[in-house]
Amino acid sequence: MTTAVREAPHHRNLTCVKEYRCRRPECLARSAAYDRDRNRLVAYGRWQPFVDAEPVRQHVRMLGSYGIGWQRVCRLSGVSNGGVSRLLYGDRARGYTPSKRVRTTTADRITAVRPALDNVAPTALVDATGTRRRIQALVANGWPQLRLGAELDLNHYRMIWERARGEAVTGATARQVLDLYNALWNVDPATHGVAPRYIAQAKSIAKAYCWAPPGAWDDEYIDSPSAVPDLGESTDRYTAIAEDARWLVREHGYTNEQAAHRLGITKDHLFRAFSQRPEQGTPTPSNGRHLPNQLAA
Repeated sequence: MTTAVREAPHHRNLTCVKEYRCRRPECLARSAAYDRDRNRLVAYGRWQPFVDAEPVRQHVRMLGSYGIGWQRVCRLSGVSNGGVSRLLYGDRARGYTPSKRVRTTTADRITAVRPALDNVAPTALVDATGTRRRIQALVANGWPQLRLGAELDLNHYRMIWERARGEAVTGATARQVLDLYNALWNVDPATHGVAPRYIAQAKSIAKAYCWAPPGAWDDEYIDSPSAVPDLGESTDRYTAIAEDARWLVREHGYTNEQAAHRLGITKDHLFRAFSQRPEQGTPTPSNGRHLPNQLAA
């Protein structure tokens, strides 16, 4: 009489082979690979199947503070819901005491999940600080709020602020604004058909509310509520543009047109900056269309 082999509930780990005697080729291959790795590490004295669970638990909680819940961590890491649940809350068999140790492979999978916006679920709530600052920075660069609303496919631009003025926004909204910001932060609105008077109006609004432009924010810290914009020294705009453009031309070999594009302005705007702020010992061009010889494109 033969003993019936129970069907394994899943085939994601070694349980199906060790406990249910699964004979699927892919499961046997996974079990054989595990045994080879184990035997090699044992031979080198480096076999460590379990590690302290506390750092892993703290990592999951840290991800939660970024809007990445523990069930989302399960999906991103490939670790079962039960495994992460036991890590955080324990289970009935252990008196609901959180795990003291976890498998090394489990720890590696969980800690590989980073607190990045791409890992946030679309409906999860995240801090709205970065979203709000990115919208304000685009306005400071001359992008009208109405145009930003159209780019975000919103019926009315006021919906932007309804989404970003609160304490939190959804992950989908934060990603949508981030993508728009990455596409437009260094683009002159005039090249996309925005009329000069609307550009001036947007910049006037940003100035009235002291909204910082993109150049004042470090991409790594713009989402941090404690970060402050770096507005530099009290240098007027023409001086800053002329100095930055000359540096790009001399140090990086940019043409004037490339420098203007890099700074998010038109070539005519760059010419005016050169004319208003000539280098010491360099005559100002007289015909209004030619740049200083050493800076000519």
